[in-house]
Amino acid sequence: MTTRRVFSGIQPSGDIHIGNYMGALRNWVAMQDEYATVYCVVDLHALTLPQDPAELARARVRTAKILLAAGIDPGRSLVYYQSQVPQHAELSWIMGTFASMGQLGRMTQYKEKEDKGGQNLGLFSYPVLMAADILIHRVHAVPVGNDQTQHLEFTRDLVDRFNSRYGNFFPVPEQITPPVGARVMSLKDPTSKMSKSDPDPSSRIIVTDDTDTIVTKVRRAVTDSGKLVAYDVERKPGISNLLDILSAFTGRSVHELAEEYRSAGYGRFKQTVAEAVISGLSPVRRAYLDLDDHDVERIMSEGAEAARTRAEETMAGVRSLIGLSQDN
Repeated sequence: MTTRRVFSGIQPSGDIHIGNYMGALRNWVAMQDEYATVYCVVDLHALTLPQDPAELARARVRTAKILLAAGIDPGRSLVYYQSQVPQHAELSWIMGTFASMGQLGRMTQYKEKEDKGGQNLGLFSYPVLMAADILIHRVHAVPVGNDQTQHLEFTRDLVDRFNSRYGNFFPVPEQITPPVGARVMSLKDPTSKMSKSDPDPSSRIIVTDDTDTIVTKVRRAVTDSGKLVAYDVERKPGISNLLDILSAFTGRSVHELAEEYRSAGYGRFKQTVAEAVISGLSPVRRAYLDLDDHDVERIMSEGAEAARTRAEETMAGVRSLIGLSQDN
């Protein structure tokens, strides 16, 4: 029986925070036990915004180190930099010929960024490259949150169009939904999702933050009026967010935790949250600090070589089907 293949990618933009870790990376690590996993630092996607070349180079390495420190095992997973596998871009061009302008223009992510200015062709065609990332490995499933469901549906549409013309070449990728509760909100605005791009660094806890920094950020996190610790997303979003974080790092339910700390006071409760985050992240931080940049680049280079071999198998099939193969 063929092992089902899974793909996911992460941009090397900004520092990886606990929302990324709890909502994605921990699940990526766990999926290595069940699937043939492919994980990619999608550095081409980062170019839709202006990048300082030196900082982008450093960010790529930092992101790769976080993946490895979190538990992505290059012996079990294929892990590499997207830009080192040119077949991603080649397939993106081909699949772009199956994408309609109207559908791309309706993509929520594009419309949001278009409103902020700085729109470009790369941003407009971003979903096509994302689809190519998935299809180049002919994967069976993709772990995505609700905010990425639209992109996966777009990918499935492209597969249907390609397969209807050339035969059932690409599997139609299924969605793997992360566990409920993986959404982590900003420490400064608990009605907004924690974000790498937030200009306020105190709004997020970075995976590599030291103990004092974590304590300070949690202590200064926005809470709510009143004194009781209770889980109520509408009326007490700040405390509810901290309960979600504590639940994620302890494995206990938010309602059990809310009952235990109901009358503890916000100060003691926040200290408990900080201690749980510090304890949960300490193995990752230690592993991160122990990794050598040159070793990481070697691992990523070896992964890219293996990924190019697999991707070329896919592209050879695609080229043959559409009439670009030397054998045609």
